[in-house]
Amino acid sequence: MAIQSPPLFSLQEPKDVSLGEIEAELNKIWQSYGTAGNGEGSPAATRAATFSLIVYEPEETQLLLANLNIYRGPIDGIPGPQTEAALRDFQKKYDLPISGTATTETREKLREAVAQQQGSSNGDSDALYWDSSRNPKIADAIALRNPCRIITLCPVVGDDDGVTAQVSAYCPIQKQSSTTLICCEYITFTGTTAGLERVAGMIAALLIGDLPKFLWWKTTPDHHNPLFKRLASVCNSIIIDSSGFNAPEFGLLRVKELIDAGIPIADLNWRRLSAWQELTAEAFDPPQRRAALSEVDRVTIDYEKGNPTQALMFLGWLASRLHWHPCEFEQETGDYEIKRIHFTAEDQRQVEAELAAIPTADSGEIPGDLIALRLNSTNTKADCCTVVCSETGGCMRMEVGGGAQACRFQQVSSLADQKAEILLSQQLQRIGHEALYEESLAVTAQILQLTSQD
Repeated sequence: MAIQSPPLFSLQEPKDVSLGEIEAELNKIWQSYGTAGNGEGSPAATRAATFSLIVYEPEETQLLLANLNIYRGPIDGIPGPQTEAALRDFQKKYDLPISGTATTETREKLREAVAQQQGSSNGDSDALYWDSSRNPKIADAIALRNPCRIITLCPVVGDDDGVTAQVSAYCPIQKQSSTTLICCEYITFTGTTAGLERVAGMIAALLIGDLPKFLWWKTTPDHHNPLFKRLASVCNSIIIDSSGFNAPEFGLLRVKELIDAGIPIADLNWRRLSAWQELTAEAFDPPQRRAALSEVDRVTIDYEKGNPTQALMFLGWLASRLHWHPCEFEQETGDYEIKRIHFTAEDQRQVEAELAAIPTADSGEIPGDLIALRLNSTNTKADCCTVVCSETGGCMRMEVGGGAQACRFQQVSSLADQKAEILLSQQLQRIGHEALYEESLAVTAQILQLTSQD
Protein backbone atom coordinates (compact mmCIF):
# COMPACT_ATOMS: atom_id res chain seq x y z
CA MET A 1 0.00 0.00 0.00
CA ALA A 2 1.35 3.41 -0.96
CA ILE A 3 2.27 5.82 1.82
CA GLN A 4 -0.20 8.70 2.13
CA SER A 5 1.55 11.94 1.28
CA PRO A 6 0.99 14.88 3.65
CA PRO A 7 -0.72 17.96 2.19
CA LEU A 8 1.66 20.66 1.04
CA PHE A 9 1.76 24.41 1.42
CA SER A 10 3.42 26.02 -1.61
CA LEU A 11 5.61 29.04 -0.98
CA GLN A 12 6.87 28.92 -4.56
CA GLU A 13 6.03 26.53 -7.36
CA PRO A 14 8.90 25.67 -9.75
CA LYS A 15 10.16 28.86 -11.35
CA ASP A 16 12.75 29.19 -14.10
CA VAL A 17 15.59 31.49 -13.06
CA SER A 18 18.97 32.47 -14.44
CA LEU A 19 21.98 30.85 -12.83
CA GLY A 20 23.16 34.12 -11.31
CA GLU A 21 19.82 34.88 -9.64
CA ILE A 22 19.20 31.68 -7.67
CA GLU A 23 19.97 33.02 -4.18
CA ALA A 24 18.16 36.28 -4.89
CA GLU A 25 15.05 34.41 -6.05
CA LEU A 26 15.06 32.22 -2.95
CA ASN A 27 15.35 35.31 -0.75
CA LYS A 28 12.39 36.86 -2.55
CA ILE A 29 10.26 33.84 -1.63
CA TRP A 30 10.87 34.42 2.05
CA GLN A 31 10.61 38.17 1.83
CA SER A 32 7.23 37.91 0.15
CA TYR A 33 5.92 35.39 2.68
CA GLY A 34 7.67 36.52 5.85
CA THR A 35 8.76 34.29 8.71
CA ALA A 36 5.66 35.18 10.70
CA GLY A 37 3.24 34.32 7.91
CA ASN A 38 1.79 36.36 5.11
CA GLY A 39 -0.61 38.32 7.28
CA GLU A 40 -3.65 36.29 6.25
CA GLY A 41 -3.70 33.78 9.06
CA SER A 42 -1.08 31.50 7.53
CA PRO A 43 1.34 29.84 9.96
CA ALA A 44 4.93 30.95 10.38
CA ALA A 45 7.50 29.21 8.18
CA THR A 46 10.91 27.87 9.16
CA ARG A 47 13.49 28.24 6.39
CA ALA A 48 16.12 25.64 5.50
CA ALA A 49 18.37 25.36 8.56
CA THR A 50 19.18 21.66 9.05
CA PHE A 51 21.34 20.48 6.15
CA SER A 52 22.00 20.76 2.43
CA LEU A 53 21.52 17.75 0.16
CA ILE A 54 22.75 17.41 -3.41
CA VAL A 55 21.00 14.67 -5.41
CA TYR A 56 22.66 13.45 -8.60
CA GLU A 57 19.85 11.80 -10.52
CA PRO A 58 20.64 9.93 -13.73
CA GLU A 59 17.28 8.15 -13.85
CA GLU A 60 14.75 9.31 -16.43
CA THR A 61 11.58 7.72 -15.02
CA GLN A 62 9.98 10.79 -13.43
CA LEU A 63 10.74 12.92 -16.47
CA LEU A 64 9.11 10.40 -18.82
CA LEU A 65 6.05 10.03 -16.58
CA ALA A 66 5.70 13.80 -16.33
CA ASN A 67 5.72 14.20 -20.11
CA LEU A 68 2.90 11.67 -20.35
CA ASN A 69 0.90 13.79 -17.88
CA ILE A 70 0.82 10.91 -15.41
CA TYR A 71 3.26 12.29 -12.82
CA ARG A 72 2.67 15.76 -11.37
CA GLY A 73 5.59 16.02 -8.96
CA PRO A 74 8.99 17.64 -9.38
CA ILE A 75 11.81 15.81 -11.14
CA ASP A 76 13.80 15.24 -7.95
CA GLY A 77 15.12 11.73 -8.48
CA ILE A 78 13.92 10.64 -5.04
CA PRO A 79 11.34 7.84 -5.20
CA GLY A 80 8.20 8.44 -3.21
CA PRO A 81 4.45 7.71 -3.11
CA GLN A 82 3.65 9.95 -6.07
CA THR A 83 6.22 8.28 -8.30
CA GLU A 84 4.99 4.84 -7.24
CA ALA A 85 1.36 5.77 -7.91
CA ALA A 86 2.23 7.20 -11.33
CA LEU A 87 4.11 4.04 -12.27
CA ARG A 88 1.15 1.91 -11.22
CA ASP A 89 -1.18 4.03 -13.36
CA PHE A 90 1.13 3.72 -16.34
CA GLN A 91 1.58 -0.02 -15.89
CA LYS A 92 -2.17 -0.51 -15.64
CA LYS A 93 -2.80 1.58 -18.76
CA TYR A 94 -0.27 -0.36 -20.83
CA ASP A 95 -1.10 -3.83 -19.46
CA LEU A 96 2.24 -4.25 -17.70
CA PRO A 97 2.79 -6.11 -14.42
CA ILE A 98 1.68 -3.63 -11.74
CA SER A 99 4.52 -3.17 -9.28
CA GLY A 100 4.86 0.59 -8.82
CA THR A 101 8.58 0.27 -9.60
CA ALA A 102 10.54 1.22 -12.70
CA THR A 103 11.24 -2.23 -14.11
CA THR A 104 13.21 -2.61 -17.34
CA GLU A 105 10.01 -3.41 -19.23
CA THR A 106 8.30 -0.34 -17.78
CA ARG A 107 11.18 2.01 -18.69
CA GLU A 108 11.27 0.69 -22.25
CA LYS A 109 7.52 1.21 -22.60
CA LEU A 110 7.84 4.71 -21.11
CA ARG A 111 10.46 5.69 -23.67
CA GLU A 112 8.32 4.27 -26.45
CA ALA A 113 5.21 6.14 -25.28
CA VAL A 114 7.06 9.47 -25.00
CA ALA A 115 8.67 8.98 -28.42
CA GLN A 116 5.23 8.40 -29.93
CA GLN A 117 3.92 11.51 -28.20
CA GLN A 118 6.82 13.56 -29.55
CA GLY A 119 6.14 12.24 -33.02
CA SER A 120 2.58 13.51 -32.84
CA SER A 121 3.59 16.92 -31.46
CA ASN A 122 5.19 18.12 -34.71
CA GLY A 123 8.62 18.31 -33.20
CA ASP A 124 7.71 20.57 -30.31
CA SER A 125 11.03 21.37 -28.65
CA ASP A 126 9.31 21.57 -25.28
CA ALA A 127 8.09 17.98 -25.44
CA LEU A 128 10.51 16.93 -22.72
CA TYR A 129 9.83 19.84 -20.41
CA TRP A 130 8.54 18.81 -17.01
CA ASP A 131 5.78 20.61 -15.15
CA SER A 132 5.37 19.99 -11.45
CA SER A 133 3.18 22.97 -10.66
CA ARG A 134 -0.10 21.11 -10.21
CA ASN A 135 0.81 18.71 -7.44
CA PRO A 136 4.38 19.38 -6.22
CA LYS A 137 6.04 17.04 -3.72
CA ILE A 138 9.55 15.92 -3.00
CA ALA A 139 11.03 13.34 -0.65
CA ASP A 140 8.25 13.21 1.95
CA ALA A 141 10.34 11.24 4.43
CA ILE A 142 13.13 13.82 4.24
CA ALA A 143 11.24 17.09 4.23
CA LEU A 144 8.60 16.23 6.80
CA ARG A 145 10.64 17.32 9.82
CA ASN A 146 13.78 18.82 8.35
CA PRO A 147 13.89 22.32 6.91
CA CYS A 148 16.61 21.80 4.32
CA ARG A 149 17.93 22.82 0.92
CA ILE A 150 17.84 20.14 -1.77
CA ILE A 151 19.82 20.68 -4.96
CA THR A 152 18.96 18.22 -7.72
CA LEU A 153 21.21 17.66 -10.72
CA CYS A 154 19.44 16.26 -13.77
CA PRO A 155 21.88 15.32 -16.54
CA VAL A 156 20.36 15.00 -20.01
CA VAL A 157 21.64 13.71 -23.33
CA GLY A 158 21.84 15.77 -26.50
CA ASP A 159 23.45 19.06 -27.47
CA ASP A 160 25.18 21.08 -24.77
CA ASP A 161 22.96 24.16 -24.76
CA GLY A 162 23.93 25.28 -21.29
CA VAL A 163 22.42 24.62 -17.87
CA THR A 164 18.95 25.71 -16.79
CA ALA A 165 17.81 26.24 -13.21
CA GLN A 166 14.54 26.25 -11.29
CA VAL A 167 13.77 27.18 -7.69
CA SER A 168 10.79 26.26 -5.53
CA ALA A 169 9.78 25.96 -1.87
CA TYR A 170 7.25 23.61 -0.26
CA CYS A 171 6.18 22.86 3.28
CA PRO A 172 4.52 19.57 4.35
CA ILE A 173 1.63 20.43 6.68
CA GLN A 174 1.90 18.37 9.88
CA LYS A 175 -1.11 17.71 12.05
CA GLN A 176 0.97 17.79 15.22
CA SER A 177 2.41 21.23 14.41
CA SER A 178 -0.03 23.20 12.31
CA THR A 179 1.16 26.59 13.60
CA THR A 180 4.65 26.36 12.08
CA LEU A 181 5.58 25.28 8.58
CA ILE A 182 8.85 23.39 8.16
CA CYS A 183 9.90 24.21 4.62
CA CYS A 184 12.45 22.96 2.14
CA GLU A 185 14.01 24.97 -0.65
CA TYR A 186 14.55 23.17 -3.94
CA ILE A 187 17.01 24.07 -6.67
CA THR A 188 17.06 21.98 -9.84
CA PHE A 189 19.84 22.13 -12.44
CA THR A 190 19.28 20.51 -15.84
CA GLY A 191 21.93 20.14 -18.53
CA THR A 192 24.41 17.80 -20.14
CA THR A 193 27.08 16.19 -17.98
CA ALA A 194 29.64 18.58 -19.42
CA GLY A 195 27.37 21.52 -18.65
CA LEU A 196 26.85 20.45 -15.05
CA GLU A 197 30.61 20.03 -14.65
CA ARG A 198 31.10 23.65 -15.71
CA VAL A 199 28.80 24.94 -12.95
CA ALA A 200 30.10 22.60 -10.23
CA GLY A 201 31.66 25.54 -8.38
CA MET A 202 28.34 27.38 -8.38
CA ILE A 203 26.53 24.29 -7.08
CA ALA A 204 29.04 23.91 -4.25
CA ALA A 205 28.62 27.60 -3.35
CA LEU A 206 24.86 27.08 -2.88
CA LEU A 207 25.43 24.70 0.04
CA ILE A 208 24.41 26.48 3.24
CA GLY A 209 27.20 27.76 5.48
CA ASP A 210 28.29 25.51 8.34
CA LEU A 211 25.32 23.13 8.08
CA PRO A 212 26.01 19.45 7.28
CA LYS A 213 26.34 18.80 3.56
CA PHE A 214 25.40 15.52 1.84
CA LEU A 215 25.77 14.24 -1.69
CA TRP A 216 23.40 11.45 -2.77
CA TRP A 217 25.02 10.00 -5.89
CA LYS A 218 22.35 7.78 -7.42
CA THR A 219 24.59 5.68 -9.62
CA THR A 220 28.00 4.00 -9.31
CA PRO A 221 30.33 6.63 -7.81
CA ASP A 222 33.54 7.46 -9.65
CA HIS A 223 36.31 9.50 -8.06
CA HIS A 224 37.66 10.23 -11.55
CA ASN A 225 34.40 11.94 -12.55
CA PRO A 226 35.15 15.71 -12.32
CA LEU A 227 31.65 16.60 -11.08
CA PHE A 228 31.64 13.87 -8.43
CA LYS A 229 35.16 14.77 -7.35
CA ARG A 230 34.32 18.47 -6.93
CA LEU A 231 31.09 17.90 -5.02
CA ALA A 232 32.51 15.12 -2.84
CA SER A 233 35.28 17.45 -1.71
CA VAL A 234 32.80 19.88 -0.13
CA CYS A 235 30.36 17.38 1.42
CA ASN A 236 30.52 15.73 4.85
CA SER A 237 29.18 12.42 3.56
CA ILE A 238 28.54 10.70 0.22
CA ILE A 239 25.37 8.60 0.13
CA ILE A 240 24.96 5.72 -2.32
CA ASP A 241 22.66 2.71 -2.74
CA SER A 242 24.54 -0.33 -4.01
CA SER A 243 21.27 -2.16 -4.71
CA GLY A 244 21.02 -0.02 -7.85
CA PHE A 245 24.52 -0.67 -9.23
CA ASN A 246 24.35 -1.91 -12.82
CA ALA A 247 27.62 -3.81 -12.32
CA PRO A 248 27.46 -4.66 -8.59
CA GLU A 249 30.89 -6.22 -8.09
CA PHE A 250 32.62 -3.45 -10.03
CA GLY A 251 30.61 -0.85 -8.12
CA LEU A 252 31.65 -2.19 -4.71
CA LEU A 253 35.31 -2.08 -5.76
CA ARG A 254 34.82 1.53 -6.82
CA VAL A 255 33.36 2.32 -3.39
CA LYS A 256 36.39 0.72 -1.73
CA GLU A 257 38.64 3.00 -3.81
CA LEU A 258 36.75 6.03 -2.51
CA ILE A 259 37.10 4.85 1.08
CA ASP A 260 40.82 4.33 0.55
CA ALA A 261 40.97 7.92 -0.70
CA GLY A 262 39.51 9.08 2.61
CA ILE A 263 36.01 9.88 1.33
CA PRO A 264 33.23 9.13 3.88
CA ILE A 265 30.66 6.81 2.27
CA ALA A 266 27.19 5.78 3.49
CA ASP A 267 25.53 2.91 1.60
CA LEU A 268 21.75 2.67 2.08
CA ASN A 269 21.96 -1.00 1.09
CA TRP A 270 24.27 -1.60 4.07
CA ARG A 271 21.52 -0.27 6.33
CA ARG A 272 19.19 -2.98 5.02
CA LEU A 273 21.51 -5.58 6.56
CA SER A 274 21.24 -4.27 10.11
CA ALA A 275 18.44 -6.65 11.17
CA TRP A 276 20.35 -9.63 9.75
CA GLN A 277 23.52 -8.59 11.55
CA GLU A 278 21.74 -7.98 14.84
CA LEU A 279 19.93 -11.34 14.81
CA THR A 280 23.11 -13.19 13.87
CA ALA A 281 25.03 -11.57 16.72
CA GLU A 282 22.12 -12.12 19.11
CA ALA A 283 22.14 -15.85 18.39
CA PHE A 284 25.62 -16.08 19.93
CA ASP A 285 24.98 -13.85 22.94
CA PRO A 286 24.32 -16.73 25.39
CA PRO A 287 27.64 -17.68 27.05
CA GLN A 288 27.25 -21.36 26.15
CA ARG A 289 26.96 -20.47 22.46
CA ARG A 290 29.58 -17.75 22.40
CA ALA A 291 32.40 -20.25 22.67
CA ALA A 292 30.89 -22.26 19.79
CA LEU A 293 31.17 -19.30 17.44
CA SER A 294 34.78 -20.26 16.74
CA GLU A 295 33.50 -23.60 15.40
CA VAL A 296 31.57 -22.02 12.52
CA ASP A 297 33.15 -23.10 9.25
CA ARG A 298 30.18 -23.35 6.87
CA VAL A 299 28.13 -20.35 5.74
CA THR A 300 25.20 -20.45 3.32
CA ILE A 301 23.53 -17.26 2.10
CA ASP A 302 20.47 -17.13 -0.19
CA TYR A 303 19.52 -13.85 -1.88
CA GLU A 304 17.08 -12.77 -4.56
CA LYS A 305 18.67 -13.22 -7.94
CA GLY A 306 19.68 -9.98 -9.60
CA ASN A 307 22.17 -8.19 -7.34
CA PRO A 308 24.65 -9.91 -4.97
CA THR A 309 25.76 -6.81 -3.05
CA GLN A 310 23.79 -7.54 0.15
CA ALA A 311 25.09 -11.12 0.26
CA LEU A 312 28.67 -10.02 -0.40
CA MET A 313 28.56 -7.23 2.18
CA PHE A 314 27.04 -9.50 4.83
CA LEU A 315 29.75 -12.08 4.18
CA GLY A 316 32.37 -9.34 4.37
CA TRP A 317 30.93 -8.21 7.71
CA LEU A 318 30.92 -11.75 9.12
CA ALA A 319 34.45 -12.49 7.94
CA SER A 320 35.79 -9.21 9.30
CA ARG A 321 34.28 -9.91 12.74
CA LEU A 322 35.60 -13.49 12.87
CA HIS A 323 38.98 -12.63 11.31
CA TRP A 324 38.66 -14.89 8.28
CA HIS A 325 40.99 -14.25 5.36
CA PRO A 326 39.56 -14.98 1.87
CA CYS A 327 41.87 -17.17 -0.17
CA GLU A 328 39.92 -18.86 -2.98
CA PHE A 329 36.87 -18.21 -5.13
CA GLU A 330 34.77 -20.54 -7.30
CA GLN A 331 31.67 -19.84 -9.35
CA GLU A 332 29.16 -22.19 -10.96
CA THR A 333 26.88 -21.38 -13.85
CA GLY A 334 23.24 -22.40 -13.69
CA ASP A 335 19.99 -21.19 -12.18
CA TYR A 336 21.50 -20.38 -8.77
CA GLU A 337 24.81 -18.85 -9.91
CA ILE A 338 26.57 -20.42 -6.91
CA LYS A 339 29.57 -18.53 -5.56
CA ARG A 340 31.89 -20.40 -3.18
CA ILE A 341 34.42 -18.45 -1.18
CA HIS A 342 37.06 -20.21 0.90
CA PHE A 343 38.62 -18.54 3.93
CA THR A 344 41.43 -19.30 6.34
CA ALA A 345 40.66 -18.58 10.00
CA GLU A 346 43.21 -17.31 12.54
CA ASP A 347 43.73 -20.86 13.83
CA GLN A 348 44.25 -22.04 10.23
CA ARG A 349 40.85 -23.72 10.05
CA GLN A 350 39.33 -23.80 6.56
CA VAL A 351 35.98 -22.03 6.19
CA GLU A 352 33.66 -22.26 3.19
CA ALA A 353 30.85 -19.88 2.28
CA GLU A 354 28.25 -20.43 -0.41
CA LEU A 355 26.17 -17.63 -1.95
CA ALA A 356 23.12 -18.69 -3.97
CA ALA A 357 21.07 -16.40 -6.23
CA ILE A 358 17.51 -17.66 -5.84
CA PRO A 359 15.13 -17.05 -8.77
CA THR A 360 11.89 -15.60 -7.42
CA ALA A 361 8.55 -15.21 -9.17
CA ASP A 362 7.82 -11.94 -7.41
CA SER A 363 10.99 -9.97 -6.67
CA GLY A 364 10.80 -7.28 -4.05
CA GLU A 365 11.43 -3.58 -4.56
CA ILE A 366 15.09 -3.93 -3.57
CA PRO A 367 17.19 -5.99 -6.00
CA GLY A 368 19.15 -8.74 -4.25
CA ASP A 369 17.40 -8.75 -0.85
CA LEU A 370 18.65 -11.47 1.49
CA ILE A 371 16.27 -14.43 1.82
CA ALA A 372 18.00 -16.64 4.39
CA LEU A 373 21.37 -17.60 5.82
CA ARG A 374 22.79 -20.49 7.82
CA LEU A 375 25.93 -20.72 9.95
CA ASN A 376 27.06 -24.26 10.73
CA SER A 377 30.09 -26.42 11.46
CA THR A 378 31.61 -29.63 10.17
CA ASN A 379 32.06 -30.47 13.84
CA THR A 380 28.77 -32.24 14.57
CA LYS A 381 29.21 -31.66 18.32
CA ALA A 382 29.43 -27.90 18.00
CA ASP A 383 26.39 -25.95 19.16
CA CYS A 384 26.65 -23.20 16.54
CA CYS A 385 24.02 -23.94 13.87
CA THR A 386 22.04 -20.73 13.31
CA VAL A 387 19.44 -19.94 10.66
CA VAL A 388 18.16 -16.42 9.97
CA CYS A 389 15.45 -16.01 7.35
CA SER A 390 12.93 -13.48 6.08
CA GLU A 391 10.14 -15.89 5.29
CA THR A 392 9.00 -19.45 6.02
CA GLY A 393 10.14 -20.68 2.61
CA GLY A 394 13.64 -19.42 3.27
CA CYS A 395 13.83 -21.26 6.60
CA MET A 396 12.49 -24.44 5.06
CA ARG A 397 15.19 -24.43 2.37
CA MET A 398 17.89 -24.02 5.01
CA GLU A 399 16.50 -27.01 6.92
CA VAL A 400 17.35 -29.22 3.97
CA GLY A 401 21.00 -28.79 4.84
CA GLY A 402 20.62 -31.14 7.79
CA GLY A 403 20.81 -30.68 11.54
CA ALA A 404 17.65 -28.60 11.57
CA GLN A 405 16.63 -29.74 15.05
CA ALA A 406 19.94 -28.49 16.48
CA CYS A 407 19.72 -25.10 14.80
CA ARG A 408 18.63 -21.87 16.38
CA PHE A 409 16.08 -20.12 14.12
CA GLN A 410 15.66 -16.36 13.92
CA GLN A 411 13.20 -14.59 11.64
CA VAL A 412 13.71 -11.10 10.25
CA SER A 413 10.60 -8.99 10.69
CA SER A 414 8.93 -7.00 7.92
CA LEU A 415 11.34 -4.95 5.82
CA ALA A 416 8.75 -2.36 4.85
CA ASP A 417 10.97 0.45 6.14
CA GLN A 418 13.86 -0.43 3.84
CA LYS A 419 12.88 1.90 0.98
CA ALA A 420 15.59 4.31 -0.10
CA GLU A 421 13.72 7.47 0.90
CA ILE A 422 13.17 6.23 4.47
CA LEU A 423 16.76 5.04 4.89
CA LEU A 424 17.96 8.31 3.40
CA SER A 425 16.00 10.29 5.98
CA GLN A 426 17.71 8.29 8.73
CA GLN A 427 21.14 8.60 7.13
CA LEU A 428 20.86 12.38 7.02
CA GLN A 429 21.17 12.34 10.81
CA ARG A 430 24.73 11.00 10.53
CA ILE A 431 27.91 12.38 9.05
CA GLY A 432 31.48 11.18 8.65
CA HIS A 433 33.11 7.79 8.42
CA GLU A 434 31.57 4.50 9.57
CA ALA A 435 34.30 2.15 10.77
CA LEU A 436 32.27 -1.07 10.75
CA TYR A 437 31.13 -0.54 7.16
CA GLU A 438 34.64 0.31 6.01
CA GLU A 439 36.17 -2.72 7.73
CA SER A 440 33.52 -5.02 6.28
CA LEU A 441 33.83 -3.62 2.78
CA ALA A 442 37.60 -4.12 2.94
CA VAL A 443 37.03 -7.88 3.24
CA THR A 444 34.31 -7.79 0.58
CA ALA A 445 36.81 -6.13 -1.76
CA GLN A 446 39.35 -8.88 -1.03
CA ILE A 447 36.74 -11.46 -2.04
CA LEU A 448 35.97 -9.59 -5.26
CA GLN A 449 39.64 -9.26 -6.11
CA LEU A 450 39.85 -13.07 -5.95
CA THR A 451 37.09 -13.26 -8.56
CA SER A 452 39.14 -11.18 -10.98
CA GLN A 453 42.10 -13.52 -10.46
CA ASP A 454 40.00 -16.63 -11.03
